[in-house]
Amino acid sequence: MTVVFVTLHFSKNNDVSSSPVSNSSENVALDISSSSKVSPISVSSNVDMDSTVVGEKCLPGNEAEVMNEECCSEDYVSGSSSQDDSVKHVVVGICSMEKKSSSKPMREILMRLEEFEYITTCIFSEDTILRQPVEEWPIVDCLISFHSKGFPLEKAQAYASLRKPYVINNLNMQYDLQDRRAVYKILQREGIQLPRFAILDRDSPDPAKRELIEGEDHVEVNGVLFNKPFVEKPVSAEDHNIYIYYPTSAGGGSQRLFRKIGSRSSVYSPESRVRKTGSFIYEDFMPTDGTDVKVYTVGPDYAHAEARKSPALDGKVERDSEGKEVRYPVILSNTEKLIARKVCIAFKQTVCGFDLLRANGKSYVCDVNGFSFVKNSSKYYDDSAKILGNMILRELAPTFHIPWAIPFQLDDPPIVPTTFGKMMELRCVVAVYKTRRSDAKTKNENGSSSSKLFVLLIGGLYNTSIHKFFELFSKYDGYKDGHVKLKKPKQLQEILDIARALLTEIEEHRADPEIEEKKIKLEQLKTVLEMPLNESECFVVSCVPSPQLLIRSV
Repeated sequence: MTVVFVTLHFSKNNDVSSSPVSNSSENVALDISSSSKVSPISVSSNVDMDSTVVGEKCLPGNEAEVMNEECCSEDYVSGSSSQDDSVKHVVVGICSMEKKSSSKPMREILMRLEEFEYITTCIFSEDTILRQPVEEWPIVDCLISFHSKGFPLEKAQAYASLRKPYVINNLNMQYDLQDRRAVYKILQREGIQLPRFAILDRDSPDPAKRELIEGEDHVEVNGVLFNKPFVEKPVSAEDHNIYIYYPTSAGGGSQRLFRKIGSRSSVYSPESRVRKTGSFIYEDFMPTDGTDVKVYTVGPDYAHAEARKSPALDGKVERDSEGKEVRYPVILSNTEKLIARKVCIAFKQTVCGFDLLRANGKSYVCDVNGFSFVKNSSKYYDDSAKILGNMILRELAPTFHIPWAIPFQLDDPPIVPTTFGKMMELRCVVAVYKTRRSDAKTKNENGSSSSKLFVLLIGGLYNTSIHKFFELFSKYDGYKDGHVKLKKPKQLQEILDIARALLTEIEEHRADPEIEEKKIKLEQLKTVLEMPLNESECFVVSCVPSPQLLIRSV
């Protein structure tokens, strides 16, 4: 079967600079078939990564802290000479420790977030966060703030209460994320699968919560028996010293996991006895395929997943030629996507990372990390900026009377840039089949007997000529079933008439420049429909609009 893809796009009245966009038309086609929330994107950046984005300036790393107070000053926020005084810009504040706010993932995302016409970013300096009272912190409209070692979370809460910005990651829930007991309790409440576990709370006044009986190849925690191998985790999420204990039949001893130091993430120890001080969570060791799955959400409808070599294997970190830890792309199952959504909503963390263990045909959550970014993925950076930018403007644009067109929620249409600097949006898919007349009823569903297939991707919001396709779709009850198939001569003639009308507009110089660029493809469509057929052949036209169009029209 010969398959030819004919792509016809018409521009929206938006500039590329108004939002982060995709430059992959292949990914747009993929998006329609998979109903993804955000089209996969891949663009390269020419911005020097040794610089820091502050406000609308890109400053060298050493100058960023000096200029930060100026960029985040009240005068700058409320509108300076660099901004349009007639339209307020939404100021997004980044309040975190310098190591986090100046990291490559954060810089990449902020750079893309700045591409939104009405968004300005402002990074709080670490000196301001640690030493200045919250009353003197920069005033922002939206706050991205998250806890890490040394961060004064209570000050961020006080600031949020004082200024009442739109908060991306809930601050109160970040206390729960620091305690694995609270994390497991929330996961249980949401019905998310966990490894079988028990909590040994040596700080509890209740003796029933701190009972531990240890045998050679097992422990009994508060009456719950765990045979080796089992896992011992500190209840504090800030403590990454996790031990795995092995049975004597496997040589005994324990594997001691810790935060990566150089090329090591764990070491083997001959010690087989559990720790006698501190509170811990004991859980069954899950036999995976030697990998951990790291999931990163950006809102409840987006999740990026990667796999890495499990630190429980030999403790050696796999690195590529550039010294970065090797990660492998992972496709999440529908169940895992639902888990990601539940985690994001349950912990009220828009940007959130968590760990999945795939074992025994099931997926288990073993840790929730809170605010986390993917370390090295342009696609993820583009998607994250697009989602966050739309989320922020959707929330704040009406309040500030910002003339921003609200994209459809939840299924934002895939948007890509064109060579002439405009925006395109997928609106409809039209397939034309040439098939045997006897097979038309049975095989045109998947086109298996088609000898020619033309797919037309039709874009544009307000072009009258394009509306003729949509009127035809409505005329034959396409909205009832979500698609329409046309095979009668009269119906096919209507399709042909539309193609001819568009070509006539082009010849008479009445068509938009974008339509003129597609003259050859329209001629192809016209040629196919004008092909002579013998008695055993017929044409079938299948028309399916994008899901966004269907919902909007209904």
